[in-house]
Amino acid sequence: MSRPTTKTELLNAADKNWKKLNTLIASLTEEELTTPFAFPESKKEAHWKRDRNLRDVLVHLHEWHELLLRWIAANRAGESKPFLPAPYNWKTYGLMNVVLWQKHQNTSLEAAKRLLADSHAKIMRLAQEFSDEELFQRGAFPWVGGSTLGSYFTSNTASHYEWAMKKLKAHVKNCREKNPE
Repeated sequence: MSRPTTKTELLNAADKNWKKLNTLIASLTEEELTTPFAFPESKKEAHWKRDRNLRDVLVHLHEWHELLLRWIAANRAGESKPFLPAPYNWKTYGLMNVVLWQKHQNTSLEAAKRLLADSHAKIMRLAQEFSDEELFQRGAFPWVGGSTLGSYFTSNTASHYEWAMKKLKAHVKNCREKNPE
């Protein structure tokens, strides 16, 4: 999928991948829902070790939605804030992800689903408030830096949902290889 360059493309991509993610989740068997993730050591990125179940993936998506919502709200209100909260930056955001993971270790799967559905709806409503130019013209908002606001929305919706589906599909494959029918 190519990255959206218009508001319509952004909303369609986010909606399409949201539906695909929810269809995938609905198709998981009880075993796939209850078996902890176990990915091979060859998967080097930290998230393969961090997330241990569907809840962890869902709250990760939710928390990144919340980062985007807070960042935009603060900057629109005239409070200059970076996307990542202090003390984190793009070199250390992995540590922030661990803190976010820890925050939700007592969150139930059902609560995680509700949190994510709610924050997804808020993100979609917020994206509607911006024009094509505001979303995809570099420099439309000084606080966005050298990127575009639309790229932040894409990264936190359609692209992040693809990441989640990749992880869930790998988990399903592991479960099915361990217990072939």
